[in-house]
Amino acid sequence: MATALMYGRTVEHLFRKRVDWPGDGIKVMLCTSAYTPNQDTHQWKSDVTGEVAGTGYTAGGVTLANKTLTYTDATNQLTLKADNAQWPNSTITARYAVIYDDSGVTDNAKPLLGYIDFGANQQSSAGTFEIVWNAQGIFQVTVA
Repeated sequence: MATALMYGRTVEHLFRKRVDWPGDGIKVMLCTSAYTPNQDTHQWKSDVTGEVAGTGYTAGGVTLANKTLTYTDATNQLTLKADNAQWPNSTITARYAVIYDDSGVTDNAKPLLGYIDFGANQQSSAGTFEIVWNAQGIFQVTVA
């Protein structure tokens, strides 16, 4: 199960109305070990380097399907979910996955939301590369 870490500017992007989780095209792209995520300084897609290339992978990644946003009163938690991300019939190697809002016109206007560090290179060989999101959600925020 993949647990995503938020970039530091994600909440700012939400409050500045740059991201609409249910309404915008939210994507996840894969990166090689050449990319080093920086939670504090990376805030736009243009900050990301080392996107993977390979059979079955299209630059920019895949759009997350069936996104939901729910708030649970009893736990004071906001949960963002979507279907697992898949690249079928692919031959790729990735170390990171980066989640971003693709609604901006240029990469300098596409806010980063979060990333996953797989801990080591993960690969597919003429098979399906899949990110299985944590059952509790891609992101879960507790309001205190």
